[in-house]
Amino acid sequence: MDEQQESRLQEALAKKAAEAPTPTAAPEMAEDAGSQALADALRSSFAVLKIVMAGLVIVFLMSGFFKVGSQERAIILHFGKPSVEGDKALLGPGLHWAWPYPIDEVVKIPFTQIQSVRSTAGWYATTPEMEANNQEPDAGGSLNPAIDGYTITADGNIMHARATLQYRITDPIRYVFEYVSASNAVQHALDDALVFASAHTKVDDAITRDKTGFQDKVRARVQELIAQEKLGVSVEQCIVLTKAPLSLKQAFNNVLQAEIKRSQVLNAARTNENFVLSKASSDAAARINEAEAERTRMVEFVRADAKRFTDLLPQYEANPQLFINQQLAENLTRALTNVQDIFLLPNHADGRPIEIRMNLNREPKKMPGESEK
Repeated sequence: MDEQQESRLQEALAKKAAEAPTPTAAPEMAEDAGSQALADALRSSFAVLKIVMAGLVIVFLMSGFFKVGSQERAIILHFGKPSVEGDKALLGPGLHWAWPYPIDEVVKIPFTQIQSVRSTAGWYATTPEMEANNQEPDAGGSLNPAIDGYTITADGNIMHARATLQYRITDPIRYVFEYVSASNAVQHALDDALVFASAHTKVDDAITRDKTGFQDKVRARVQELIAQEKLGVSVEQCIVLTKAPLSLKQAFNNVLQAEIKRSQVLNAARTNENFVLSKASSDAAARINEAEAERTRMVEFVRADAKRFTDLLPQYEANPQLFINQQLAENLTRALTNVQDIFLLPNHADGRPIEIRMNLNREPKKMPGESEK
């Protein structure tokens, strides 16, 4: 029975297949045209997609080019680490290439450019507008520790102090990779130096008498801390500003005026001292020179007289009376050169001189044109 049923089923299927209409060619051609158009569209889309992907790849690679400025250095981080160890990791000025982020990351460092930080401790509360207009807040009765900064000096006083530090980066790798923020470390060192210098300086010296010395102490302390912490920077300039507490400003101004007046009086006294000493020195030098000249003249005079007497001594020893008469005649000739009348008085026989007393009243000659009185 099963074989018969199976044969009958096959015959029925064959008969049914023979009775079914044959398909026409038109629908098959329409189906082939749609498939072809779809295939062409897909091929065009894939071609455009390839071009776009190639462009994106080119743009991706081109974005890896970067330029380092003349005052900069750059370091390429490959997955967060320097691609090259040591100083070779520093890229100089010019055009360079690295894999775009996130494969590589470029860190630029202002190598030769001067960096600047300002201290955050020791200054009173102010605003940027007041700083721009050079204004100070109103002086209150006392400082507010919550907002007002100050430093304590060596003599137990308080003052306001602020420092601005300019520095250059000398070790970029240490500056960038060994500190989360090296500039903050430099700022902390500056704050520490400001407090340290204040604790070793008297208030009058820091504010008025020795501002330069206080500034030098701050700079020296900053350099010491930078070397100790190995921050990789070098100090270029350190400018320090000090002020008295606002509530004591007038008192400090009075002290400053007294210091200025004292300096003026001392300078005037020193000027007068220098003048007096200079005049005394010049007078002493003049008198010494005059005495030296007189001494030289007298010595020469005495030496000449001594020589003359020495030369005349042989003549005197040969004939004393003749020598005396000759010298007497010469001296009388010199003495009586301008005498109008000459009276010769002989001696007594015993050799005693003759004494004559005369009362002479000779009138002086009248000058031409002189009237008689």
